[in-house]
Amino acid sequence: MMHAEIVSIGDELLKGQRVNTNAASIAAMLSLEGVPVRRITACSDREEEMQEVFSEALGRSELVLVTGGLGPTRDDRTRNAVLKLLNRGLTLDPGSLREVESRVFARGREMTELMRSQAMVVEGSLAIPNTKGTAAGMILNCGPRFSERHLVLMPGVPVEMQAMMEGTVLPWVRERSGTTIIHTPVKTIGVGEATLAEMIVSVEDALPEGTTVAYLPHGAGVDVMVSTIAEARERAEEDNAAVAGAISRLAAEFVYAVGNRSLEETILDMLRGQQETLAIAESCTGGLVASRITDVAGSSGVFTGGFVVYSNIAKEVQLGVSPGLLDAFGAVSQEVAGAMALGCLRRSGATIAIATTGIAGPGGATPDKPVGMLALGLARRTAGSQGPHVESSVLYMHGDRHQNKLRFSQAALRMLWEALRRSGSSSE
Repeated sequence: MMHAEIVSIGDELLKGQRVNTNAASIAAMLSLEGVPVRRITACSDREEEMQEVFSEALGRSELVLVTGGLGPTRDDRTRNAVLKLLNRGLTLDPGSLREVESRVFARGREMTELMRSQAMVVEGSLAIPNTKGTAAGMILNCGPRFSERHLVLMPGVPVEMQAMMEGTVLPWVRERSGTTIIHTPVKTIGVGEATLAEMIVSVEDALPEGTTVAYLPHGAGVDVMVSTIAEARERAEEDNAAVAGAISRLAAEFVYAVGNRSLEETILDMLRGQQETLAIAESCTGGLVASRITDVAGSSGVFTGGFVVYSNIAKEVQLGVSPGLLDAFGAVSQEVAGAMALGCLRRSGATIAIATTGIAGPGGATPDKPVGMLALGLARRTAGSQGPHVESSVLYMHGDRHQNKLRFSQAALRMLWEALRRSGSSSE
């Protein structure tokens, strides 16, 4: 089995001035080709440090992919570090030169020696065309000293790296990997990592060879990543599906998707399936719930609109919330959340509405209403009933303002998902 390492070059990564998105993208692409990544390293622009990192990586892995340091400026030193490491020279790649000339002339500029140097590659390398920039990429056999292992050099600009990976590197890897990896996330909400692990312990105790389970907790829930590696794709797919299916059955009340679907996509599918339309009223989340819903293409088919009602007067005027209710219970209360949802339902014409009101912090708290308190409301039209069904609840979160707003929005979507799941189950 081929194993890979990723090395990201740039002082800006080590100083925290830029997030290393390239490494995540490359790892994801390699995993789909059956090539697991052993290690990801960020390295400075110093040539001696690059040589040390490259040498160590080649000592461990058959394939080392490097991004960054191939541009025309003085801090682009990756190519020089490889020349010294492998004791090789440079050669002009005609195909890369044509790409550079075409790009330069199309901009009405004259070719310079500096631009010409972007078409120079390390001797013995397979040049990787750069269709999005000027610096040529390279695939290098590093010779007997490194057991014929390979270095792949690509620019650090994400769009250039992506084009090189898709156009040249992945097809090259595909011919040599000899294995298949299948990853399937089982996505859950409303359950902690430890509780989830207890639920599926029987599955983990009987995993087929080549299959592993990893817990990926995040602000919106816990994903259980089922990964299977095998030489035969059919076997990998069969074993992976069996494990993912078993987990989803054991934790069914918390699983909203098996595969790469978001909670928002799942909810929109449920709304369509149940012929419902949605409206949203938001105070503490400031439109975040509606934003998440409308991030999904096609959401206009079921989402009618929303209200951002931050002040009490906005709640009264736009949603019809009673001033007496606000005075009696306060804006952050189950009673007001339910009234907001009901007003949203009536004034939007939707069939289901959700509402949020809470204290994101850091200020605004009282002794009985701390930072992180969230009140949720849901109102829904029901056939054969005299009036809409209304429910509300209170939750407490612990985080800063940004974290609380995200968690508030997730809790609102969870409430909606649970209501749709209940109605979907009762109609079956």
